[in-house]
Amino acid sequence: MLGFGMLKVWGRPTSIHVQKVMWAIGELGMNVERVDVGGPFGGLDTPEYGAMNPNRRIPTLEDDGVVLWESNAIVRYLAAKFGAGHLLPRDPVERAIADQWMDWQQTTLLDDMRIVFWGVVRTPAAERDHAAIDAAAARLRDVWARLDRHLSTRRWVAENRFTMGDVPVGALCHRWHALGVERAPLPHLTAWYERLQTRDAFREHVMIPLA
Repeated sequence: MLGFGMLKVWGRPTSIHVQKVMWAIGELGMNVERVDVGGPFGGLDTPEYGAMNPNRRIPTLEDDGVVLWESNAIVRYLAAKFGAGHLLPRDPVERAIADQWMDWQQTTLLDDMRIVFWGVVRTPAAERDHAAIDAAAARLRDVWARLDRHLSTRRWVAENRFTMGDVPVGALCHRWHALGVERAPLPHLTAWYERLQTRDAFREHVMIPLA
């Protein structure tokens, strides 16, 4: 799909939300320019960035004059415009299942993942709230088990091939394995995570150091 024009993404590579977008772009084989903003790079408080993204968060995508923010919305847009029948399932049931798990990543999985990530990675050891980290990790063992049960009957989130539904939960699944907290034995989740690791775009954009 290299015949399409250049996409532009604002956001640092260590952001989980930027990783989702870059992974989707990598799966599509698209040309992309990524601009480092956010975190140590700053730049979110400029008038220019605020005009593009009023939330002043990352990522932001520009595609031929179209400007979008919110990572899952960007993944859906990319899948619809460039990946119909590939990242975007054509079957409405399969698409709804992909959407369902993409929303689940935001509404159910993300909050406790954020607690563990910030507690383990972004907080000095002497200042960590271990009770909060352990409680969130315990809840996550149950939450991840829900996806494990779903994957017991299929190889991928939406069907038996990779789609946009695998991207948001897949990015967080790598982070869950990289955080070093106690995890429950979830064989179907583990097998799916191993399949994700065979994908070049996943290794390039998601399997990078957490710090």
